[in-house]
Amino acid sequence: MKYDYLVDATNETCPMPLLRAKMQLNKMQTGECVKVLASDAASVRDFASFISLAGHELFSEHVCSPDGIETYQYFIIKR
Repeated sequence: MKYDYLVDATNETCPMPLLRAKMQLNKMQTGECVKVLASDAASVRDFASFISLAGHELFSEHVCSPDGIETYQYFIIKR
């Protein structure tokens, strides 16, 4: 998916991935997209809750690398 900004929050624990995403969203224009990378499994719940309250659009993906490292990718379109 095409995105305008990237926030790499891998190796950061809850709530940092969401806080960093919120900081980026505050700088963005409506319609722009940010890709957030996270490795904390708790981020799945955090991002789902935030999106339901904030009204942005979320596309997420769970990726497992060949070496077994799990990464969560979130594409958030600011509304």
